[in-house]
Amino acid sequence: MAPELSPTSYAILGLLDLRPWTTYELAQQMDRALGLFWPRARSKLYEEPKKLVAHGLAIASSEMVGKRPRTVYTITPEGRRALAEWVPAPGDGPVLEYADLVKVFFAEHGSKDDLLAVIERARAWCEDRARLGVGIARGYLNGEGPFPERLAWIILVGQFLDDFNTLVAGWADWAEGVIAKWPDDIRGAEPDLAALEAMARHSEEYLERRRMAPPGRGAS
Repeated sequence: MAPELSPTSYAILGLLDLRPWTTYELAQQMDRALGLFWPRARSKLYEEPKKLVAHGLAIASSEMVGKRPRTVYTITPEGRRALAEWVPAPGDGPVLEYADLVKVFFAEHGSKDDLLAVIERARAWCEDRARLGVGIARGYLNGEGPFPERLAWIILVGQFLDDFNTLVAGWADWAEGVIAKWPDDIRGAEPDLAALEAMARHSEEYLERRRMAPPGRGAS
């Protein structure tokens, strides 16, 4: 039996819908186009095109580059139909994986300085993402981005990533202000109950807006 397809399989299939690629090119495109929100190990990515071939969703052909052979993958009509069926199917919600946040959760095993170092790393991460975001956005604004015919929905993803970066940066600023008031031995820190109350209120207000929103409409 052919290996089961995963969301990564369909991501590769979506890239093949744009044009034929080699496995190496597909891995590069995954890093560039989807790596900010669907990062995957290169070793796993190299397996995916073979899965698609096994399912009849892509074909593999050999070609020569100089004296070196390479395999190029191309989507099939069955692959396009599978992609059209997969896109509207329900998917899972976002999953957050953040090692430094685990360290914050167990902060009592470190020092105040350790905790503040986590905040600085969060800021550095935000700065790196902002630089990358500027490069991508300016590239498209200057007419240099790849596949510009897809820009309308690329912007939808870009807005999500920009908002997420803003969220992390805002959290870092807030957390630093909270931690600054704590004693050096953070086991004596007083919990910020006002923040906890605000969390509960925000969730309640969101649920109420959703309840009052017309069917099929979002709530701002």
